[in-house]
Amino acid sequence: MNSEGDGEADKHKAKMQKIKAARDRMSEDRQGEKGLIIVHTGPGKGKSSSGFGMILRSIAHGMPCAVVQFIKGAWDTGERRLLTEHFGDLCQFYAMGEGFTWETQDKARDIAAAQRGWEKAKELIRDPSVQMVLLDEINIALRYEYLDLAEVVAFLRDEKPFMTHVVLTGRNAKPELTEIADLVTEMAVVKHPFRAGIKAQAGVEF
Repeated sequence: MNSEGDGEADKHKAKMQKIKAARDRMSEDRQGEKGLIIVHTGPGKGKSSSGFGMILRSIAHGMPCAVVQFIKGAWDTGERRLLTEHFGDLCQFYAMGEGFTWETQDKARDIAAAQRGWEKAKELIRDPSVQMVLLDEINIALRYEYLDLAEVVAFLRDEKPFMTHVVLTGRNAKPELTEIADLVTEMAVVKHPFRAGIKAQAGVEF
């Protein structure tokens, strides 16, 4: 390597050393742990996928976890098959929804399904043996007022065990929910194949 290349390598190394030192100082200042309230929202794809990624990560660490699906319960999804068929010992899975509201076209039925899902969710969150609970598409149920927002917020704020992680997915998360959350990620839409006439496909959407 020529001297010019050596100089660039030295500059890069010095820069990375400074970044590492800064990161190490940040890590030293952050030693605490707590159960997080995590919200994945926004119009873009990937909210449920990210939640299920966290569930798989929990399973890999041997952490008991649970999933409650509020809307897509009627779907035969890949994640449902995987978790129930291969990881049922570590992950409880409850498909409580009956499809999107425009499919059921029965508000009373949708509300009843959402309420059943919420009762199961509270039971799982209160269970000291369960370390992470994914509430998939609960934001949709809250958006359509199938659940009482104030009740959900109060429960998560006041009754969630300190070390239990709760992940809530779905677009249009309510401000009251994001306010009490520890981590909020908003998925943006840049491009989506549906707009180009491509239907939802196994392995990508479900």
